[in-house]
Amino acid sequence: MKIIIINGPNLNLLGQREPELYGYQSFESYFTSLQTSFPNVELHYFQSNIEGELIDKIQEVGFSFQGIILNAGAYTHTSVAIGDAIKAITTPVVEVHISNTFSRESFRHQSFISPNAKGVIIGFGLKSYELALESFLKS
Repeated sequence: MKIIIINGPNLNLLGQREPELYGYQSFESYFTSLQTSFPNVELHYFQSNIEGELIDKIQEVGFSFQGIILNAGAYTHTSVAIGDAIKAITTPVVEVHISNTFSRESFRHQSFISPNAKGVIIGFGLKSYELALESFLKS
């Protein structure tokens, strides 16, 4: 099974950025632990701060992978284009967020991804990615 994790803007700063909200672990070290925990999954990772690059990657893998785990960061709340890209592909997408977006500013309560996603996992820290991964393995 081929699954990709796609992270959006500022998630390259995990471990440094607002650690009280996002934790102290870098995503790269977390990703290595995910690969170790799920050795039977061909797990890929992509991160970009650029909306168009995220859309390009979604389109690139959106017909050949078995799952996409997407944390589009702030683009979740602003990008109709990313929502449209997800609607256009056949690969199922699970939207994830490290923090509970509903306990934050009201603009973070809107998602342009959720209507086209298989599911949404919010607020469990980095564990959100593992829960998303398990959702693909158990479906």
